[in-house]
Amino acid sequence: MDIKTVINERYKETEIHVCKDRTDDEVKNIVETLHSMYDTILTGTDPVGNRCRIRPAEIFSFYAEAQHVVALGKDTRYTMNEKLYQLEKLLKSQGFVRISKSEIVNFRKIKALDLGITGTIKVILRNGYETYTSRRNVARIKELLNQ
Repeated sequence: MDIKTVINERYKETEIHVCKDRTDDEVKNIVETLHSMYDTILTGTDPVGNRCRIRPAEIFSFYAEAQHVVALGKDTRYTMNEKLYQLEKLLKSQGFVRISKSEIVNFRKIKALDLGITGTIKVILRNGYETYTSRRNVARIKELLNQ
């Protein structure tokens, strides 16, 4: 196994690349170990009432609804124990960004942005969910787009 360290100012965040000609047990074990070391695991409640472990990378959006925070996954919704501001702080480094007072979205799950005439941006996620940014957050979204 060859391990390299590259220090270059073009890298603003730490990147880990696992490269090989094919997927085998060694690659799977390395990737699984890295995920277990660096992924944040959240706990939420599914619609049936079961407690579930949730990987933030699988979540499209967290939003406030009826005094609870809801995590919107690809196929289901989870009720979270954390407050929205806690999730925003915890998940900022994983690509989540606040788009309104009551919602943060996974920037990596955005399919399209529709710039409206009124100054808001319609955010369309890969699962078809549509939401809007508030005017105060438009600058933050535009800044992320220019990175």
